[in-house]
Amino acid sequence: MKNVIASLKSGDWRALLACFLYFDSGFTVWVMLGPLAPFISRDIAMSPAEQGFLVAVPVLAAAILRVTLGNLFQSVDGRKIAQMGVLLSAIPAFVLLLTPGAPSYLTLLVLGVFLGMGGASFAVALPMAGSNYPPRVQGLVLGLAAAGNIGAVLDGFMFPTLAGAFGWQKATAAALPLLALTSVAIFFWAKDRSPKTGSPLPAFGAFALTLFGLIGMVLLVHAGALGGGEAGLLLLPFFGALMAVAVLPQRYRAVLAERDTWVIMLVYSITFGGFVGMSSYVSLLLTSLYQMSKINAGLLMALMAFTGAVLRPFGGLIADRVTGVRALLFLLAGISVLDFTFAATMPPLAGGVVLLLGLYTCFGLGNGATFQLVPHRWQGKTGVMTGIIGAAGGIGGFYLPVVMGIAKQSTGSYQMGFVTFGAIAALAFVLVAALRQKWLAWAMPEHAQGARPPAMGMATAIK
Repeated sequence: MKNVIASLKSGDWRALLACFLYFDSGFTVWVMLGPLAPFISRDIAMSPAEQGFLVAVPVLAAAILRVTLGNLFQSVDGRKIAQMGVLLSAIPAFVLLLTPGAPSYLTLLVLGVFLGMGGASFAVALPMAGSNYPPRVQGLVLGLAAAGNIGAVLDGFMFPTLAGAFGWQKATAAALPLLALTSVAIFFWAKDRSPKTGSPLPAFGAFALTLFGLIGMVLLVHAGALGGGEAGLLLLPFFGALMAVAVLPQRYRAVLAERDTWVIMLVYSITFGGFVGMSSYVSLLLTSLYQMSKINAGLLMALMAFTGAVLRPFGGLIADRVTGVRALLFLLAGISVLDFTFAATMPPLAGGVVLLLGLYTCFGLGNGATFQLVPHRWQGKTGVMTGIIGAAGGIGGFYLPVVMGIAKQSTGSYQMGFVTFGAIAALAFVLVAALRQKWLAWAMPEHAQGARPPAMGMATAIK
């Protein structure tokens, strides 16, 4: 505990708290459709696949917007970006609060893109928090900032109860006071000490193009223009990612030519993608698979999200001691085993809850361990790399509810969904194991500053 306190005193804890609140309020808004989905389905008729798509749209929007928001962070003071993000995140709650009667399914899909701005806060909150602390404590600091994903806990506690009492549309207004508090904290406490290397106007234009481009793509999928049925759902992340990468400056796109970038992206699509995707879908899974009440499903979702969120800083702290490489090998193996066990047994309620809690434990620790590696490997580009890696996590979170919904609709069971994600985690384990020795050369905390790979030289050229 003394070491943790000393680490926090080595930087600006108020700025860290402001970043935590920014991500916490953003996460609360981001996944609010998950616990509200059982209530929404009473007013709007949806197939299982449509339900999965509804809760997945905010996840995907955050994934894609993180890329261009991370690019914007390289050019603009993070405090200004954060205030813009808070304002855009509040739009869906205002619209739903003021709309008489139930909105259309299409309206909810469009609002889901704006909800994604909450999750996109990740690309700003983490590098801005890290800029206030020395490299030796980045795992702990980034873990604490990203523990704002505890906002999913607030979702599980607040929204089902409020929806039962006042209706699901009015329940969304509960996020507005938290967003207002966050705006005040950012104004007074947040500080961005990171170097700025890009041009603000092109970066903002790229962000705006991505935001409205995503809205257009969601409308095209709904209309069947990207392929009928499941094909359009599965292709949407591909086209969205292409759009986001296309508007990045060439000097930042260069990181996509590095093997390490793709492996880290795969890992984070499993750990963070699993956390946010399951948080978005688990209420539907519990009510469908175990006939659990909507409110109890929301409370259980809150417990699981709390587990994953609280453990994230510990994942970073552990990685500071043993490296994220070693921690991830253990955690990826655990995720794979738990997914395959769920698929093989399709357990009763008690067993299912235990397995899901095990997954959330691995997700939380894995999230912290993954981002312990980023400042060591990509110094000088943490903003854009946080956006790119965070996008991969969001895309993983998009596919989880979509694949689960398709599996349920096609086979009547969630079994193939768990098999799919267990196999992906096994693949990531194999890749990290194959790169273990090379990664340890730069991932060891005591050697990280002097043992980076040659590609890191690009950071100097960018500054």
